[in-house]
Amino acid sequence: MIALWLPPILKTFLFLVVLYTATLSSKLFRKKWNPRGLHVYITGGSQGLGLALAILVAKKGAHVSIVARTQSKLEKALIELEAARQTPGQIFRAYPFALDNAESSAAALKAASEGHGGQVPDAVFACAGGSKPMFFLDMEERDLTQGMDNGYWVQAWTAFAAAKQMVRQGKKGKIVLVSSTLGLMSFVGYSSYSPAKHALRGLAEALHSELMLYGIDTHIFFPPTMYTPGFNEENRTKPAVTRMIESTDKGLTPEQAASALLTGVENGETQIVGDLITNLFRASTRGAAPRNNVVVDIIYDAIALIGVPIWRSSVDKHVLAHRQEHQEYLQKRSFF
Repeated sequence: MIALWLPPILKTFLFLVVLYTATLSSKLFRKKWNPRGLHVYITGGSQGLGLALAILVAKKGAHVSIVARTQSKLEKALIELEAARQTPGQIFRAYPFALDNAESSAAALKAASEGHGGQVPDAVFACAGGSKPMFFLDMEERDLTQGMDNGYWVQAWTAFAAAKQMVRQGKKGKIVLVSSTLGLMSFVGYSSYSPAKHALRGLAEALHSELMLYGIDTHIFFPPTMYTPGFNEENRTKPAVTRMIESTDKGLTPEQAASALLTGVENGETQIVGDLITNLFRASTRGAAPRNNVVVDIIYDAIALIGVPIWRSSVDKHVLAHRQEHQEYLQKRSFF
């Protein structure tokens, strides 16, 4: 009865405190996912995020299978995995496959399963992918199609194969996709990459809804800039205005990103992020995805309501300030 006489703002505060306490309590008593003794399958596992994640789960006692195109890089990655070994019984294997089509993606997963008695991996992390930032007007047709191949299909085919094998074997496993902050918003330079990362978000939400029928968890990671060999490759074609916009992003090392990703999976988060700015975009564009934490997401929503439009306005100003330079650039290329 006393609560009836409290000011509305205090009632709201007390409600949020109770809600936060209830949410925190449920998380404290929820059993965390532990990769120890499980078979973890990682695409793009020879370098960058994939390799950092492989080393991290190896240190936690997992059996690890990594997949990438280049045999020599895989062999070097295996040496690093051996250095992270925790028990004599851990199994580390590498498989050279291209993952840009359904057949080879299924073959790679089948090879890794056969290396573990025919059992599909307990967790599948689709970390493979690539980006080629450039102006839309500079692109040729293949740049757009490769954007979807390298940003979407290279992961979608792995999820396609994994879901089918897990359901056939009754495996209650995990499928983890890797999008990007650019899967929640976008700006100049990423017209071939961002659509693929938005598509992965749609795939993850659809799989989350469907695969719960079989006890399979689906997660998606939205990392910011990651300082990987792929990032260095991106900078070869990245427009100057894109670099300017990204200059305020501190970014993450592969190890920091891998830690954020694994922590999110261990905690059962559906949408996983590794930095504040991406959390704001996630909260403000969450759609029907489950909340990570009700109270914290409400706070992020409130901040994003003000912060995101300010960020967007700043980006637009940077782009418009580049107009004259861009006109001169197009004249040199005889675009007009």
